Amino acid sequence: MNPSDHSLPGSEPLTVPWSRRRWLRAAAGMGGAGLALAAVPEVRLFAQQVQAFIEGPPVPDVPPEQLSPHVWMVYAKDGFPTEANFGMMATVFFVVTEQGVVIMDSGASLQIGQMAIRMIRTVTPKPVIAIFNSHYHGDHWLGNHAFVETFGRDLPIHALAHTREQIAGHEGNLWRSLMERWTNQATLGTAVVAPNRTVEHGQVFDYGDVQIRLHHYGRAHTPSDLCLEVVQDKLTYVGDIAMGNRIANIDDGSYPGTFKYYEALKKAAGDQVWVPGHGRGGRDLLDAYGTFLKGIWEPCVQAVKDGVPLEGAKALVLKDPRVASRAATMAGFESNIGKYTSLAYLEAEKEAF
Repeated sequence: MNPSDHSLPGSEPLTVPWSRRRWLRAAAGMGGAGLALAAVPEVRLFAQQVQAFIEGPPVPDVPPEQLSPHVWMVYAKDGFPTEANFGMMATVFFVVTEQGVVIMDSGASLQIGQMAIRMIRTVTPKPVIAIFNSHYHGDHWLGNHAFVETFGRDLPIHALAHTREQIAGHEGNLWRSLMERWTNQATLGTAVVAPNRTVEHGQVFDYGDVQIRLHHYGRAHTPSDLCLEVVQDKLTYVGDIAMGNRIANIDDGSYPGTFKYYEALKKAAGDQVWVPGHGRGGRDLLDAYGTFLKGIWEPCVQAVKDGVPLEGAKALVLKDPRVASRAATMAGFESNIGKYTSLAYLEAEKEAF
């Protein structure tokens, strides 16, 4: 049974999975009979089982950390989505402004978004007034559902045009399904809520005491990576174009495009604290992660020039000190280095010809 395909007699058809609040409203609509049934232990147990079936469990609280005068984060430990971590793999950032709270990526599920809202309320009573989605990979935007459920469907959700198109299209449902599978249904109940506002490179959003400047310099991690500069704090959220200590998915991206993006971003924003969606940030984040990526890219370029086959290129990458120095500590290294070397080699072949 798919709860989104059914409705109670006399109720409206469901378009998103039922939450506990909707079940309670339905029970209330049954009047005394509903209340009487709810008091029966067997019925309460059944209701709890139904709830677990249609909506995954709540995510344990992660106390927010303050990064700068206006920016806070609900930190996600390095890693990949599992049942044990509830899919909590991408950090949620929020900016407290005069006008309200601005979210920089909303997390990987309804439940993570709900937890983030609880954490925001420990910092400020102000409402969330806007969300920015950095790109279309679902660990960064599936939490949109929780915020529109709490703050209304008209809540502005900003993204680049390509990101909007991908989330509203195939990528949206794909990522929702992937997160459910990877977490053994812990994210169940999450609906796809796509961005509803299109933004462009260079725009500045004024929230009174804080301005947020938008940056986009072509294909890097994806074709549409949005970076968000919190001007007053000299802090820029870079999404997934760089990571703290995790090997990045670059299936949709470009190695040389990433290097060009870094240079353009550093030139435009100047000295910043760079904070990623995965891992800890710092002033040296782009340089440190760029060095690692070049340890993959440059041996592949040389291998193509020298006619060395892919397997030989992989051996060169693993020997490169820029890569070898990260092998023992980088999350996902063993399972991903081969694939991302192959991607670098294929891109180097295209560049050569």
